[in-house]
Amino acid sequence: MTGAARQAALITGSSRGIGLGAALAMARRGFAVALNGPVDDDELKGAEQRIAELGVPVVRIAGDVADLAQHARMLDEAEAAIGPLSTLVNNAGVGVISRGDPLDVTEESYDRCQAVNAKAQFFLSQAWARRLLTRNRNDGRFYSLINVSSSNAEAVAEPRGEYCVSKAASAMVTKVFAVRLGRENIACYDIRPGLIETAMTKPVTEMYKRRIDEEGLTLIRRMGSPDDVGRIMATLAAGDLPYTTGEVIHADAGMLVSRF
Repeated sequence: MTGAARQAALITGSSRGIGLGAALAMARRGFAVALNGPVDDDELKGAEQRIAELGVPVVRIAGDVADLAQHARMLDEAEAAIGPLSTLVNNAGVGVISRGDPLDVTEESYDRCQAVNAKAQFFLSQAWARRLLTRNRNDGRFYSLINVSSSNAEAVAEPRGEYCVSKAASAMVTKVFAVRLGRENIACYDIRPGLIETAMTKPVTEMYKRRIDEEGLTLIRRMGSPDDVGRIMATLAAGDLPYTTGEVIHADAGMLVSRF
């Protein structure tokens, strides 16, 4: 980053899993990092310590992204601590309350998925973008919005129907902002993780590993890690895929490649 201001990222849902993987990967590339979790717990504090050990500015920002009234405060705290943000990563997400028949999905579970996985992404992106457009951005930094959706934005998982619907909505959030922000030279990306070993996937990890081994569910025969997805995000945030925006990046080891 010689000759340019330091890149700075707010990464939601970054106390563990894919979000923490992104924070670590960006910190290794010199980014200042604002971590986020719903509460200021030991997990978030531990993530902060891991980033601090990499020698970059870091701050932890507790806040529920589904509470839109907290967005301005979260952005204010992040920028007060690490400077104007060049990157927003909308990673925070939730799964279904219980897996089962789509005919049994409750309004509570549907609304919860939409609130965190889609609505929060839209309005936090809006709040961040509005800030950027008031500023002179000729500082040599690469500006990007990175949203995490899922392979389930396009591939149905019947026992998690409401989750799939929310991730399809998340995918459209990226397209909308790519169109609006392209003329502002701000790149937007949709990361679609497949089978990644995280706390969210732990209950079904062994089942998916068997399907990978026995059925070739993924072309590269292993589950992914938060580090895999984090390195992809850091590559995008650093501007190492120039002249791109609105792109879908399938971090799924080829799982969705059509086969006969």
